[in-house]
Amino acid sequence: MTEVLDLHGQDSDEGSEEVVLTPAELIERLEQAWMNEKFAPELLESKPEIVECVMEQLEHMEGNLRRAKSGDLKVSIHRMEMERIRYILSSYLRCRLMKIEKFFPHILEKEKMRPAGEPSILSPEEFVFVKEYMGHTETHLKNVALKHMPPNLQKVDLLRAVPKPDLDSYVFLRVKERQENILVEPEADEQRDYVIDLEEGSQHLIRYKTIAPLVASGAVQLI
Repeated sequence: MTEVLDLHGQDSDEGSEEVVLTPAELIERLEQAWMNEKFAPELLESKPEIVECVMEQLEHMEGNLRRAKSGDLKVSIHRMEMERIRYILSSYLRCRLMKIEKFFPHILEKEKMRPAGEPSILSPEEFVFVKEYMGHTETHLKNVALKHMPPNLQKVDLLRAVPKPDLDSYVFLRVKERQENILVEPEADEQRDYVIDLEEGSQHLIRYKTIAPLVASGAVQLI
């Protein structure tokens, strides 16, 4: 397939930025988002435009297969590729859902403190889900446990009760764009901060919070 797809970003208030991708480039974007989400300790910015385009592409591929001749070997090959894409897409969405359920109060707090104009890490559907999940959790805790506690113990701070994402955890990464003067925090109190350069194509094991902005910008790929 050689058709191109329009991928709409949300980079400015004046309008959306249009990026033209081939189907292969679109699937590569999905795989990158999936790997980053899978290995990052925190919830990353959502990619609803990629998800929407991939779902449209799957529908297009399905239509092509229905029109193909039965018994054609290409049909089996394309069918396997469709199943592979569906697996990646569902795994990506499932990974995000698991993080939302695990870190929901911190995600909502981050959303509340988000500066105006900064993109949300949640898709509209995810935002609705996490709000409902928060409300159901608070209701469940109240009905099952808190109402049976003394009055001074009938409130719970979910921000303190639910663990935060561990941004100090280490991740493997591959450098896609050369980066200079990356500040690395010391491993021990007696050590000093130091600066490193990340060469294109090199692979590293490094503390996540050190390179979190590079993951968001696409300069590095988690592996």
